Amino acid sequence: MTISVRTRRDVVIVDPARFMAAARAAYRDLHPDVSEEAVAESVADLHDAVFILLDRFGRLSADAPEMPVGRGGLRPGQRVLDRPDGLSPAGEIKQLVLNDPRPLQDYGCFPPEDPFALPSG
Repeated sequence: MTISVRTRRDVVIVDPARFMAAARAAYRDLHPDVSEEAVAESVADLHDAVFILLDRFGRLSADAPEMPVGRGGLRPGQRVLDRPDGLSPAGEIKQLVLNDPRPLQDYGCFPPEDPFALPSG
């Protein structure tokens, strides 16, 4: 039996400068011996920042409480503006898929075109 858990976590960048500063701080945590110039070069854009935060914390907004979608969550369009990382958590959902006929490992070096597509049938 194969069990697949597909997770979607959305965040809204409400303050790009704080977001980049948080990512650079996370990079410094991971690489304490590098210079400030190397940090700025290694975390130069949005993609760099996202992947550094994922490497450091396993998610973009590591300390954010779960943000339910719908009832119990923030109202549509309402943002959290005062987080030090400049992010506003914007929802999280999980989907469980049983018996996907081909787990990701079986693709080897060539992942599927859409790894989040549901199995047919």
